[in-house]
Amino acid sequence: MINTINFKIDSLNGMKTYPKDIYFIGNTNLLKSKKISIVGTRKPISYTKVLTHEISSKLSNANITVVSGVAMGVDAIAHNASINNTIAVVANGLNIRYPAVNKNLIQQIEKNSLILSTYKENEKARAYTFVQRNELVVALGDILIITQADLNSGSLRSAQFALDMGKKIYVLPHRIGESQGTNELLEKGLATAIYDVDKFIAQITGNKKEIINTDKFLEYCKQNPNYDLAVKKYNQKVFEYELLGKISIQNGNITVC
Repeated sequence: MINTINFKIDSLNGMKTYPKDIYFIGNTNLLKSKKISIVGTRKPISYTKVLTHEISSKLSNANITVVSGVAMGVDAIAHNASINNTIAVVANGLNIRYPAVNKNLIQQIEKNSLILSTYKENEKARAYTFVQRNELVVALGDILIITQADLNSGSLRSAQFALDMGKKIYVLPHRIGESQGTNELLEKGLATAIYDVDKFIAQITGNKKEIINTDKFLEYCKQNPNYDLAVKKYNQKVFEYELLGKISIQNGNITVC
């Protein structure tokens, strides 16, 4: 059921204009939690996919709500990794599940977390509504993380919103020629690079000790399971952990590095 928020959200005071109406489906208690916004390209490289998922998952496990715009690519990965602790902001009426490719994800967010819009039912997304959606995504978070962005992209416009609101920006370090938008932010001293995810999470939470979350997949891998069976059981996670260097494949079995 679509409802209208009837209380003030203090973090939105930094917007150029506080939204007249904010419509929602889901759990508005998430608005009272610590929140971090994560945005990025619709076409992330494998490195970005893996680290976006890891950061989002660990933030969620640390009771930090992940905010994004439910677009394809980085947004969808961030929401999927924090599906029970995420806020999605859309650029259209909430009775329209857009983009259609993320329909199932949007339905999961409606059921398990929170989805917001400043647009009435049946209103379709337009160029200016995406810009306003981006501003709301940034305003909701305490900080902004951009995991990959091209020059002159929507993510860089989100970065400008963050700068205007006085919010800190974090990015992933990328190779020369990749993610030129975030590399430019680093070059200009407008963003801070995340070199170690666990140290970053500990810094954000104020926990000086390393955050330890039981990793069921890694515990499974310590049994040196058959590679094909592991893929059947855990699918994409096998490839993600192999890419991160956490596991290796030897003689058809998985070994923890």
